[in-house]
This record gives sequence, structure tokens and C-alpha cells, in this order.
Amino acid sequence: MSTSKSFFEQVNQHFNKAAQYTSHDPGLLAQIKRCNSVYYFSFPLKKDDGSIEVIEGWRAEHSHHRLPCKGGIRYAMQVAEDEVTALAALMTYKNAIVDVPFGGAKGGIRLDKSKYSADEIERITRRYASELVRKNFIGPGKDVPAPDYGTGAKEMSFIADTYKALTSAPLDSLACVTGKPVSYGGIRGRVEATGKGVYFGIREACQNTDDMKKLGLTTGLAGKTAIIQGFGNVGYHAAKFLHEDGVKIICIAEYNGAIYNPQGIDIPALRTHFKETGSILNFPSSEKTPDSTKALEIECDILVPAALENQITIDNAKNIKAKIIAEAANGPVTSDANEELHKRGVFIIPDVYLNAGGVTVSYFEWLKNLSHVRFGRMSKRFEEKSQTKMITAIEKLTDKKLSPEEMPNLISGASEEDLVNSGLEETMVNAYQEIRDIQHQHNDQFDLRTAAFICAINKIVTSYKHAGIFP
Repeated sequence: MSTSKSFFEQVNQHFNKAAQYTSHDPGLLAQIKRCNSVYYFSFPLKKDDGSIEVIEGWRAEHSHHRLPCKGGIRYAMQVAEDEVTALAALMTYKNAIVDVPFGGAKGGIRLDKSKYSADEIERITRRYASELVRKNFIGPGKDVPAPDYGTGAKEMSFIADTYKALTSAPLDSLACVTGKPVSYGGIRGRVEATGKGVYFGIREACQNTDDMKKLGLTTGLAGKTAIIQGFGNVGYHAAKFLHEDGVKIICIAEYNGAIYNPQGIDIPALRTHFKETGSILNFPSSEKTPDSTKALEIECDILVPAALENQITIDNAKNIKAKIIAEAANGPVTSDANEELHKRGVFIIPDVYLNAGGVTVSYFEWLKNLSHVRFGRMSKRFEEKSQTKMITAIEKLTDKKLSPEEMPNLISGASEEDLVNSGLEETMVNAYQEIRDIQHQHNDQFDLRTAAFICAINKIVTSYKHAGIFP
């Protein structure tokens, strides 16, 4: 689907709309909006068959108002300067909205990962990391990448290992990148973080009785229908947690088709089918829809685009029947389509807030790497002993004994994953209430995306002022 504006222009259109509702200095707003640095490079790859191929890569650092910069690395054929610049800008605003003290960055390599062997991907990733080191575009206090579309824990471990070998300060080297395997400095809960954050955001939005009443929906998630576009890491986990909380997932769409069942899709069973076959298609008790883009137009309560940008444009916006669009991907709704949908009363939970779960938990991983201690290690047993003493005292006072089955759950101390999930939930809930309050303070005259951008702009301006850069 085509769009008349570039991705970065669309992000800036949202910024400009929000900036109108602030009284900040125009020069400062111009500084916030601009991308500070973009590094483009190419390098030769010697393939397994001995041939040479030129690989192109980018890293954009949108804002240095806070350091380090933070943002993922994606491997896809769509990667280009405009895309990484736009995504880096979104990271700047996203970090501000959820109070993660980073500037925004993004990177990528233009390639189709399926056409390269595992050894070739490792060589590409390590060379990419060495290029970032050479140009000072990576480091625990400079720029900290993470996984994105087409990358995962394995690629992040290659980057960490390469950085460690090249840096003159290896002590904190694991903090140069997040999303690593747990065995190599990663953190429990990071894999599902973005999808779980999407779930927390949707759940929080659906708790607002007045907003749901305007949409003709009941409060809460139970009984609502949803369509998920994308069954990768983010889409699957969003579907999983929504399914567990009573949402009926009626359609899942992927690049090669979609499956539909108005009675609801069994998400755990589909996950098993996907792992076994490599596809969601031919899943029992479901109808196949060859054109996956049409899945976006099926009537539902919640539509969750969890794939790539520009999925809902001015061309197909008129066909969207969902009452809520929850942007799990970056930029799935174009700026023009956003305006059209808002006029129609569609409630859009914006990407700049909703998919911030990943960077939130990446922040926790970064802190873990700098502190060199696992969260919960020093407190878990103490909490269990304290809880046991309290339960024992209650049993003596009441002359009643808890069963052996009940005791472990009541006395259990918080593990690393428990603490990560608690911090993620706290972050997503507070951030939603903050941007919804901004919208309410302006008498709901604009959408939630504009409120989120206002929130981000105000926080970044405050950061500049407290640094003494602007009066």
C-alpha cells in the first residue's frame, strides 16, 4: 500500500500537531524534532560459496538529550535511511513517555534473512557491530541496540561478544546491547516484554468505562473480539496474554495468508502448529484467507497490527471496522489514515506508547548489566523467610493450619521475572494514565497519539532545561 509521505515525515506530522498545544520555544522544538546523527556504511560479505556481496547498514541516533541512545536493529529488505530515522525518532518519544532515561536510536541492515546461512548472518552481524564500534555508535553510555524485526537474542550475543573484544573498557561491556540470552547477560521476561506491554496497555485502555461506553463496548477485556496481524514474537505474546484474559482472537494474519474462526482461535494450539509447520496456515478449525491484508477489514472490537509500518493507509482506512486499533508495530497506521479513523470515532492506542514494553525491560537489563547482579538475588530468600514468619504467627493466632499446597504460593519471594513483570506493568499503567490525563485536560479535542506526543515533548524540554542548555 502506498503513502504520499515518507515515514519520517509522518512522525514529524504527529510531532507538529502536538507541538501546537505547547508553548515551548520554536528553536527548541526544532532541535527535538531533528535527527542528530545518521551513520550509513557498506561492507563486503564473503558468502559460503566464495562469492562476494555488498551489505548495506545504517544506525541513526535521533536524540542525545539523554544518554545512552536506545533502539533496535532490524534485518529486512525495507531498511533504508528514512525508515531508521523515523524509528529512531519514535524511540526518542517512546522513551520519554515511559520515563526510560535514554535518547532514541535505531539501526538496520538491508537483507532478506532467509537467503543467508547461519554462519553468514553471524559474519554480517559481527561486522556490523565492529563498524558501530569504529564510529563510536555503540557503548553502555553511548548507544545501546536491541532486537527488532528479523533479529533476536542470538544476534545480540554476537554484538556483545564483538564489542567486548574491541572495547578498552570490558567491565561493563555486556551493557552495550540488550535482548541478549539470559545465559549471556540477558534478563528474564525480555522475550515477551513488548507483547506483554501491548496487553497491559490494551487492558488499561479498556478499563476506562467512559471511553468504552463511547465505543459501545463494556468495560474490561472479557468477551471482546480481536484480530492480530503478525504472529512473530510481539504478535504471539500479545495474542497469548489477551487470550488468557478472556479476549476471543477470531483472526490471525501473516504475510502469506490469514486464518479466521468467529468462535475464537486456540492460541496455544496455534503456537504449536506454527512451530511444527513454520506457518499459521492449515490450522484445524479455521478458515484460510489468502489475502492477509483483508483480515484487517474484518469486523472486531480490537485490531492489533503487530507487523510492519504503513499497514493501514488512507486507501483502506474506510474499510476498517474495528472499534479499537492497538498499534503493537511501529507506524502501522499512516498519519492521513489516523486522521480519517479518528474522525470516525475509532479509538487508536498509539505505537509510541503501546509497544514501549520492549525498551522498558531493556532498561531493566541495562541496569542489571551495570550492577552485575541479578534482580531478586539478594532479596528472594529474605522475603520468603519473612512471609513464613508472618504465616506462622497468623496460624498460631487463628489456630488454623494452611495446607502444604497453599504455603509455597503464599511465602514465595519475588524472582527476577516477577520483578521485571511488576516493573513493566507499573510503567505501562502509569504512562497510559498520564497521556489519558493530558487528553482529558484538553477536553478530548485530540486523539491519544497527540496526547502521547505532548507528553514526550514536555519531558524532553524539561530534560534540556535542567541540563542548562536552554533557559
